Amino acid sequence: MPLRTSYDAVIVGGGHNGLVAAAYLARAGRSVLVLERLDHTGGAAVSTRAFPGVDARLSRYSYLVSLLPRKITDDLGLRFAVRRRRISSYTPKGDGGLLVDSGSPARTRESFLRITGSDRDFEAWQRFYGMTQRVAERVFPTLTGPLPSRAGLERIVDDPVAWEALFERPLGETVEAVFDDDLIRGVVLTDALIGTFTYAHDPSLLQNRCFLYHVIGGGTGDWDVPVGGMGALTDALADAARAAGAEIVTGAEVTAVETDGTQAEVSYAGGRVGARHVLVNASPHALAGLLGEAPPAKPEGAQMKVNMLLRRLPRLRDTGIDPREAFAGTFHIAESYSQLQTAYEEAAAGAVPATPPSEIYCHSLTDPSILAPDLAAQGLHTLTLFGLHAPARLSSSKDALLKATLAQLDAVLAEPLTDCLAEDADGRPCIEAKSPLDLEREVGLPGGHIFHRDLAFPYASESTGRWGVETDRPNVLICGAGAVRGGGVSGIPGHNAAMAVLEQAM
Repeated sequence: MPLRTSYDAVIVGGGHNGLVAAAYLARAGRSVLVLERLDHTGGAAVSTRAFPGVDARLSRYSYLVSLLPRKITDDLGLRFAVRRRRISSYTPKGDGGLLVDSGSPARTRESFLRITGSDRDFEAWQRFYGMTQRVAERVFPTLTGPLPSRAGLERIVDDPVAWEALFERPLGETVEAVFDDDLIRGVVLTDALIGTFTYAHDPSLLQNRCFLYHVIGGGTGDWDVPVGGMGALTDALADAARAAGAEIVTGAEVTAVETDGTQAEVSYAGGRVGARHVLVNASPHALAGLLGEAPPAKPEGAQMKVNMLLRRLPRLRDTGIDPREAFAGTFHIAESYSQLQTAYEEAAAGAVPATPPSEIYCHSLTDPSILAPDLAAQGLHTLTLFGLHAPARLSSSKDALLKATLAQLDAVLAEPLTDCLAEDADGRPCIEAKSPLDLEREVGLPGGHIFHRDLAFPYASESTGRWGVETDRPNVLICGAGAVRGGGVSGIPGHNAAMAVLEQAM
């Protein structure tokens, strides 16, 4: 139970963003209470022993880190590290494949030449991602400050061609103008579709917004492996918040927030508590319910997450690459440009795509610490699959979607994946699949949407407020993924909500 009847700040939800906000506010001398519905903190950023009797701590929901600023880990003194993956991606094609090796441009060029027959797309790739890196270097540092205006961000980008390609025109126009090969185009487009149900030429530019966040992380666009699993981050954040004086109460679901704009009262399972500020680490949809307002339309998640434990990595049809390299980066399945469009059209019509696209990686190749020493010694490995174009409307077809997705993986393997799956203590294969509705039920993501709602460009508009966390109630702030500049494992909304609170008191 809370130790006090009133706090400077009550934080609804103990996910990673809520914990970031709690740590910053407590370090600034504020009294802070975190109320978490579940019996543990972490939200969707947790490590779990998913299979009975098997000591492997899988990042069950979120699984890679790109957007977490070094500023946050340094400010909070977190004992947390990430490791870079040298292999950016591998995409099988027939009995060969495209390898993008960030440590060897020459090797990458050779792979492009084998797949496309010329250097043109490799050289285009170098120019295109050189452009996105320059944008990343300029935009990423703005994410932990007050929102720039649209014109201000355009000045910061300081590249009219890049601004036009990323902020003004549907990404598909640029992809088709820059790249020739259907497979290369698809590999580029995938970053625009992670957890986002859209297509290359969507006039709303939803794909552009998703793509931008996937290529600016850390000022480099690298997607890194959290050492110890995703739960290592949220455990470190909970420790930092408690060490600074924040209280964290689990098993305390918040049911209502009442406020006059100056003082608030938060009702939860077990009682009520007063607050000067309420920071909500939940979706805008959930916040409306807490305030007793009509909620906005529920967003629709669009992914399937599959966690697996293997006795060994499977052999590939492409005998020219070691599976330990192919699975270390992002392993693309059925993600050519044309396949992505066809799968989108089928899913939008309510049908399971005939060739569901997905991407896979093996955490334990980069960080074996998530496996017990005896499992690592036996050669066991984790495998994480993220399925695209799997909207919530298909959740009732989860089994059919999983079967079709694994069939696409088997098509590029030299042996069935089922021959490589480990078994749990009850003799069952170590594989679990999570649909959007599973994510809604288990961790409260509205409609299973991993970003809580559609992503927004990282600049101010009439409705955003100064930090992108404000609501129409002056003392109620969004500190979760639904804030402007939210989404992903970043801590940015938590940081920005804390800064907004501290700024108000100045």
